[in-house]
Amino acid sequence: MKKSKVLGLIPARGGSKGLPRKNIRLLAGRPLISWTINSALKSKYINSVVVSTEDREIADISKKCGAEVPFFRPKKLSQDKSLRNEVVLHALNSIKGFDYVVLLQPTSPLRTTESIDQAFKGFIESGAKSCVSVTEQHPSPEWIFKISEKKRIYSNENNFILQNRQDLPKYYALNGAIYITSVNHFLNYEGNDPFVCDDTFPYIMNKANSIDIDDEIDFIICSVRINSKNE
Repeated sequence: MKKSKVLGLIPARGGSKGLPRKNIRLLAGRPLISWTINSALKSKYINSVVVSTEDREIADISKKCGAEVPFFRPKKLSQDKSLRNEVVLHALNSIKGFDYVVLLQPTSPLRTTESIDQAFKGFIESGAKSCVSVTEQHPSPEWIFKISEKKRIYSNENNFILQNRQDLPKYYALNGAIYITSVNHFLNYEGNDPFVCDDTFPYIMNKANSIDIDDEIDFIICSVRINSKNE
């Protein structure tokens, strides 16, 4: 029986506007992208770690960190509004022979190799079509309000009932750290998103490892966490 080949795909464009050059900015003394590359390289399931980028500096740094950069992404797929799945499709059309794709965004540097491997193992054992990493949300949506034009708060359901946090149902949100599916499912899925469909296995990550770097505060928090672990 043929052993499955798993692609670890890391999308990293050079044109981040919120934090310029974010993907190679130094985090605890190392380029941000290196944290994800290193975790992916240690995975016992991933066969090849590939970075998809349009940026030569990012490509050079990624190679030094041990990743492959077998192609350059078109600039039209490296814009603010470029969709995640367009980048994955371009990668799968550029390099053939893989059975599964594990998408790992470099903005989740605290995601561990253990999480990658647990997610992939859980996905395979579940028999689901895809897997995404999620994090429990605090506060619960029941405690989230809108503000009216008259500057008054109101519940989304218009029927707010005060309850203890422990009694509220649990809600989860995508944290952007891990996306997994088979190449066959991705290429043939006719719905909106092959990663998030009606047969998606949730891999639950803790809040501490789920930080998605979007701004300066996120960078500082990640730096503090990494430095505290090294002390």
